[in-house]
Amino acid sequence: MNKNDKLVIFQSKEIRRIWEDDEWFYSVVDIIEVLTDSPTPRQYWGKVKDREFTKLQLSPIWVQLKLLAKDGKNYKTDCANTKGILRVIQSLPSKKAEPFKQWLAQVGHERIQEIENPELAQERMKILYEQKGYPKDWIDKRLRGIAIRQNLTDEWKERGIKEHKDFAILTAEISKATFGMTPSEYKTHKNLPEKSNANLRDHMDDLELIFSMLGERVTTEISKEEKPDTLEKSKKVASRGGAVAGNARAETEKELGRKVSTKKNYLPKTNLFKIGNDDE
Repeated sequence: MNKNDKLVIFQSKEIRRIWEDDEWFYSVVDIIEVLTDSPTPRQYWGKVKDREFTKLQLSPIWVQLKLLAKDGKNYKTDCANTKGILRVIQSLPSKKAEPFKQWLAQVGHERIQEIENPELAQERMKILYEQKGYPKDWIDKRLRGIAIRQNLTDEWKERGIKEHKDFAILTAEISKATFGMTPSEYKTHKNLPEKSNANLRDHMDDLELIFSMLGERVTTEISKEEKPDTLEKSKKVASRGGAVAGNARAETEKELGRKVSTKKNYLPKTNLFKIGNDDE
């Protein structure tokens, strides 16, 4: 990536992208140029659209967004998010696209296996973290934290909370009471890229994970006991649950003589970051 994140480099070629609606959208033509070596990628894309989406009556997976061209001007360009780009790759009759198609088939196969046997998902996640260099004891805490988080979201759903934005509001209440920062403020504290789906908890150390788990577990228990029936009541419960963890954090900091919330993150030195689901 360059300093303004408007370009990514893939196989020594530039892929233009733009941040829109909290996710990256990539230039379809640039992707096609890389994966087909076509001298006329725009025409190539036009044929793909006609064949795959018009004739088969498939819904368009691209939008037109303004991207900077080589002449220094911004033009409307067909762009797609990550899911859309993968769909485009599936449509390319190119040998260079075959490794991606095989990878997509493998991922789909693994996902079906995980639906049939959820334990496989946890085992694969553990392997993924190991490959990224995380220590085993950290991985154990992270996976436990994911389970606690799932229990909390299940409880919120029982209380009638369904919208993602409401989950984010309640999560922010717990985080603020626990650490004195909302998740977005915490990302800034850790110098995580603003325009990314980098998972905050993948950049927490052991103590940070422990206090995150404590705040969410206590919130779950209070909610199960009191059964709040409105978002506002759930917000108060979330704040109380986070406060329990916040008080424990304050006592820990007093004993250790240092802050629990660190600026440390696990971003690779290349400045490439993980793009994945955020469980905040």
